[in-house]
Amino acid sequence: MTSILTPVQLEQFERNGYLLLPNFFTQDETNEMLAQSKKLVSEFSMENHPMTKFTPGDTENSKEYHVGDEYFLNSGDKIHFFLEPDAVGPDGKLNRPKERAVNKFGHGLHMLDPVFRKYTLEDPRVRQITADLGLHRDPRILQSMVICKQPSIGGVVPLHNDSTFLYTSPPSAVGLWIPLENCTLANGCLSFLPGSQKTTRITKRLVRLPGGGTGFEQLEADDPRVDDPDADGLVAAEIDAGTLVLIHGSVLHRSSRNTSDKSRFAYTFHIIDGELEYDEKNWLQPTPEAPFSKLFG
Repeated sequence: MTSILTPVQLEQFERNGYLLLPNFFTQDETNEMLAQSKKLVSEFSMENHPMTKFTPGDTENSKEYHVGDEYFLNSGDKIHFFLEPDAVGPDGKLNRPKERAVNKFGHGLHMLDPVFRKYTLEDPRVRQITADLGLHRDPRILQSMVICKQPSIGGVVPLHNDSTFLYTSPPSAVGLWIPLENCTLANGCLSFLPGSQKTTRITKRLVRLPGGGTGFEQLEADDPRVDDPDADGLVAAEIDAGTLVLIHGSVLHRSSRNTSDKSRFAYTFHIIDGELEYDEKNWLQPTPEAPFSKLFG
């Protein structure tokens, strides 16, 4: 397959730390992924579900939710469903239909679901984009998920970089993010701090704690911009369904709360370099039965 990314696009990615590729997936392809997402949410059973909630971040308030239970930690080779905190009442029960309660689901979609596998491991465009970027000697997909960003309650994702959560030494994570519905300021589109991948160090990493659960291991002093929800220079990415967004693992990005009456489903997966150190501290661990998926070979 011939190159997909042009020299101009490669330069844009290198400069900004992210790249928007409109209409990368056709309307039919995008609709297929969206329909499959809604089917999976509709069909999963709440019976015996641990009511695991998910809030990204590392604030004190998020520790109740930044799932360190076994349901979260053992999700790498499964399709698990995580709930919006605001969708669970004080009695521990859902306060709305489950279709409007799921925050995200994954993390093994690319392996287990035939639709998402088709557009991840089996898609020659994904392999070519990865080859064009030239950032990985042995590209491995280690996780995949659909983020639902539910109407009215889809929460804020604070300013962060992905290598904090998917850590190799040295950092190598790259995200591929595909909106399955149009993304607007109202429903919580992504915003980026262009060029921050060049100046932002990975100051901490999400790890499994010896006593169980997850927490952050500090590597060096935090970048003060990470704590600033209105960091100067943020650029909103209002994009249409079917766009492919390439995200450098060190670029700072965020999304605001969904205040609209429309969801913002997006499919995303991450690639790391399998030749680099990925140690047993990381929250997400491969298993002998389900190693991280090789993109080539």
